[in-house]
Amino acid sequence: MSATKTICFANNKGGSGKSTTCANVGYSLSTLGKRVLLIDADMQMNLTLQFFDDEQSLEMAKSQKNIYVGIVEQRDLSDFARATEYENLDLIPSSTLMSGIEFQLFTKWQREFILREGLKKIKESGKYDYILIDAPPTLGCWAMNIMCASDFLVIPVEASPWGLFGLANMFEFYEQVKKISPSLELMGIAITKASERKNYFKQTIETLSSLENVRLFESIIRVDSNIEWSQDNSKPVMVYKKSSRAAGEYMEMAKEILKYADR
Repeated sequence: MSATKTICFANNKGGSGKSTTCANVGYSLSTLGKRVLLIDADMQMNLTLQFFDDEQSLEMAKSQKNIYVGIVEQRDLSDFARATEYENLDLIPSSTLMSGIEFQLFTKWQREFILREGLKKIKESGKYDYILIDAPPTLGCWAMNIMCASDFLVIPVEASPWGLFGLANMFEFYEQVKKISPSLELMGIAITKASERKNYFKQTIETLSSLENVRLFESIIRVDSNIEWSQDNSKPVMVYKKSSRAAGEYMEMAKEILKYADR
């Protein structure tokens, strides 16, 4: 049995499409026969809301089985996963209390590795082929926790004039994490919310392509209203409209991630 691979989707710039990418890549992997665990590590709870309605998400946020409780109490997260309605796809929900997670971590011993320890038994069990983590748009101890618990980092970047803002800080933070978690590997940058009709799309591609030792995903996620409608209906875009362009693009990105992670 191959080892469970953990991938985090992170960018300190809000609106990069990381939650949407994490959700739809995760679903795509599950349809390809991979057993997937999603972890919503962001206080905004967008990943949770992608698979559960508002009432269910609020109930989970108030429960004793969400990522906030698991981290603060330093629990084994094995029984925190909730089954979604989709085969091969489970999720550990978030909580709005995650807004205070940095304060909670401040006094913990070896605080950078609490999530890694919480996932240890899950990974050892081999229950999942992939664990995908949606990180918050911050660069602090919690983001460091997430990266230290991961094998690979994917940085979604919005193809807009502000999309590249703060990317240098993201790379610098990644290098800092590498010092305490040398096995973490930058899988690449995933371009999202792209519109080929606008000039800055080409500029974004050129700028990112010029970065040394940084891989760009060949799969690009373009602007598609079906993404927003699928979110409004708490469904992956492939479920909402399988024939949509976005559904096909996320599937191609999932295949690209598989190819890279299994190389």
